Amino acid sequence: MATLADILRKARRAVIRQGIADHDADDLVHEAFLKVEQYQRAHAVRSQEALLVRAAVNLSIDRQRHRGRMPMADGADLHEIADTAPDPARILEARARLQQVAADLAQLPERTRRILLKRRLENMSYAEIAASEEMTVAAVEKAVARATLHLMNGRMSS
Repeated sequence: MATLADILRKARRAVIRQGIADHDADDLVHEAFLKVEQYQRAHAVRSQEALLVRAAVNLSIDRQRHRGRMPMADGADLHEIADTAPDPARILEARARLQQVAADLAQLPERTRRILLKRRLENMSYAEIAASEEMTVAAVEKAVARATLHLMNGRMSS
């Protein structure tokens, strides 16, 4: 006589043969098991195994029919079609911020702008910038701090 685990595995294999994904098969077998348990309370069943396998297969067929009629009803596919592009208002805000930062950068002295860009865009260390600009590390740190403060004040005023 087959154990419950054997019966559930058999039902799972039958569902997977119907084309149901592995992660959905367990849910279908569980749902079928609950339906069979409820049915058995009111009716005599000759073979719980046969009834469970048939119920699971029928549920898998129903699910495939439902997906065929409503392919977008399955939420798993929605992330694949979701538009991740920002909305037009955010695009305009980002462009305005970019223009403001560009204007604020243009107001910086050439050397300070160059130091800030080396630090922020080229990711150079303070020591590397100091060597390339023939400055002390402390002077580079102060220049970056002043430039950052200038840019932050420009952002706050807009």
